[in-house]
Amino acid sequence: VVVVQAAWALCGGQVRYSVPEEAKAGTVVGRLAQDLGLEAGEAEARRLRLVAQGRRASVEVSGASGALVVSSRLDREELCGKSSPCALRLEVLVERPLRVFHVELEVTDINDNAPIFPAARKNLSIAELSLVGSRFPLEGASDADIGANSQLSYALSPSEHFSLHLQRSEEYRESLFLVLTKPLDRETIPVHQLVLTASDGGRPPLTGTVELVISVLDANDNAPQFNQSVYKVQLLESAVEGTVVARVNATDPDMGSNSEVSFSASNIFPEKGLNLFLLNPVTGEIRLTGPLDYEDIRLYEIQIEATDKGTPPLSGHCKVVVEVLDVNDNAPEVWATSLSVPVPEDASVGTVVALLSVSDRDSGANGRVRCWVWPSGPFGLEATFLGSYSLVLREALDRERVSEYEVEVRAEDGGSPALRASRGVRVPVSDVNDNAPAFSQAVYTVLARENNLAGAELARLWARDPDEAGNGRVSYSVWEGGVGGAAGSSSSGGGGSVWRPASSYVSFEVRAVDAGEPPLCGNATVQLFVLDENDNAPALLPSAGGGPEAGAVSLEASAGLGSETLWAWAAWGAPAGQVVAKIRAVDADSGYNAWLRYELWEPRGKSPFRVGLYSGEVSTARALEEADGPRQRLVIVVRDHGEPARSATATLSVSLVEGAEAALAAGAGSSSLVARSAVGGESGSGATAATNVWLVVAICAVSSLFLLAVVLYGASRWAPRAAVLAGPGPTTLVCASEVGSWSYSQRHSRSLCVADGAGKSDLMVFSPNFPPPPPGPAPKDTQPEPSSLLDT
Repeated sequence: VVVVQAAWALCGGQVRYSVPEEAKAGTVVGRLAQDLGLEAGEAEARRLRLVAQGRRASVEVSGASGALVVSSRLDREELCGKSSPCALRLEVLVERPLRVFHVELEVTDINDNAPIFPAARKNLSIAELSLVGSRFPLEGASDADIGANSQLSYALSPSEHFSLHLQRSEEYRESLFLVLTKPLDRETIPVHQLVLTASDGGRPPLTGTVELVISVLDANDNAPQFNQSVYKVQLLESAVEGTVVARVNATDPDMGSNSEVSFSASNIFPEKGLNLFLLNPVTGEIRLTGPLDYEDIRLYEIQIEATDKGTPPLSGHCKVVVEVLDVNDNAPEVWATSLSVPVPEDASVGTVVALLSVSDRDSGANGRVRCWVWPSGPFGLEATFLGSYSLVLREALDRERVSEYEVEVRAEDGGSPALRASRGVRVPVSDVNDNAPAFSQAVYTVLARENNLAGAELARLWARDPDEAGNGRVSYSVWEGGVGGAAGSSSSGGGGSVWRPASSYVSFEVRAVDAGEPPLCGNATVQLFVLDENDNAPALLPSAGGGPEAGAVSLEASAGLGSETLWAWAAWGAPAGQVVAKIRAVDADSGYNAWLRYELWEPRGKSPFRVGLYSGEVSTARALEEADGPRQRLVIVVRDHGEPARSATATLSVSLVEGAEAALAAGAGSSSLVARSAVGGESGSGATAATNVWLVVAICAVSSLFLLAVVLYGASRWAPRAAVLAGPGPTTLVCASEVGSWSYSQRHSRSLCVADGAGKSDLMVFSPNFPPPPPGPAPKDTQPEPSSLLDT
């Protein structure tokens, strides 16, 4: 039978135990873990525990054994009063998976309360003319126990005049009467002192006593009589103060003062009613003087005594039974018994978020409660047991859209009007790595000046990852499609780097990787443009030969001054404008920083020579005369247009000779870079012949190159121009600097040929506030350009 009962309880989702009240702490109530079907050790691993509902449970679950044991004093009378049976509803939770079981614990009564009379002494007045068999009501004792432990029996001390009569009723409390068994004689015995003993039905029984002091009165031999022995009244618990509860009526057949009746309440049960009802002693009207509470006390019994004014006064008794009717005056109560938060954003539909308990102290329809979730959102309620609900997930979550929910569980009872209650539940959503880092731009264009130190910052890139914590912590690395590995990396936690030549960074890819599991990544392309700095001074080149203007050859360099001495010859009587030498220089920089100009530094004033500002050609400013002397020393400064400008100095020594000697010296100087004496007249005939051969070869080569240049120029003139840096389109703005807007042209490019070396194609980038281009007419084949772009 026990096995069948336990199996039935488990199938029904409820386990029942019983424990006697006043059991000692540590008393084992039942093997809860075993009865719930848990294996050994599983109770502690799955955190088997109790959830109290609004009151102290006085029992707990032993973590190791999973047994239900008494934790504190159990007093059935305190827990349940006179209610029987005394059953406590407990909720038991286990985790992994989360399950809830309902345990009903019945606290059985023991005989721990003795009968108690309202007072230790009771005074009675009985007329000596009272007839044998007259009954006088006594206030019975009360016992807080229930069942057999509260079944009272009474015994009266031996007396020949009085006996006891106990009138029991299935509906009301028993009535106790003192019965006169023998006529009284006041003159013989004016006062009777008796002891009334009440014994309960416990084993062993407990007793209580009251002393009865009976005074025998003479004369008045008729007691007042009520028209009803019991008055039944029903009263709503919402009745206001002053409401008439009942009106009792008693009559006395005697005459005169012996028939004048006054009313008094001899006893009210329970005692809380003493402050709730007021009896008018003259009219017998009972009025309400305080608030009623159906959930506290549902039934009141009032003993009323009617006493006449005879000598001695006689009295009659009746009972008023007040039944309190329920009204909907209690709102539902909602509380969370378990909360499993935060909820991962990838939690599956149906995940239990919280366990809720709902109750209403009212009864009937007033105590029937319906619940729902507001706002509806991604959560819903599922009923799991009477008064218990589960808050479950019904839609997929996204922490990046909503990181926390404020859910309100609302409850409404079935009363009229209905009462409502709510309980807020905060449900945070935990993050999972479901978002890859994303750059604000797919392509970044970066300008960087040359000569940066190792480790200098070129640009700052940022990728956004809406995830949080490690899932949103981004590290960066330079990535080239997996070929050759990463060129460098950087992250918030630090890291090494591998350096490569700057040329490999012209266009590269930056990868952003988060720290999630598994990690997600995003890419962005960086285009790097290196801007020139004026960090190179002009460098002088040796003469290339080929023409009368190429008569200068390098002879020596002046140490420490950055200057070089060049030699040239000029004929007496040479007309103005004749080129005697050409200073050749090159600047390793590009653009504006490589644009050179030539200035005659010495002699100042009326020199017979002048220097082309941008060509470097040294020509006669006037016809040469004998007064100019046999030799002229010229100091020429070559400067670039950088900020600040850099320069080089060349010293040109021009010897004035006869015309034939000047031609011979020029031919010999163009053949090779051989040092010549001040007069240059020691050359042999063999050297002259070799020089003439090479001169003819040089002239033919120059002529061929000139014809080829003319053909190419004509072709480029009539053919569409190709883009240099990118496809066709307007000028693209790269970035802004403190000197103005930097831009590059996709339409024009020029080549600067330096001496015999290869051509160098430069991107000319100028700010609007740079100096204007050199004076002079623009080439006829060049279209007008914006003032910010110059071509050399």
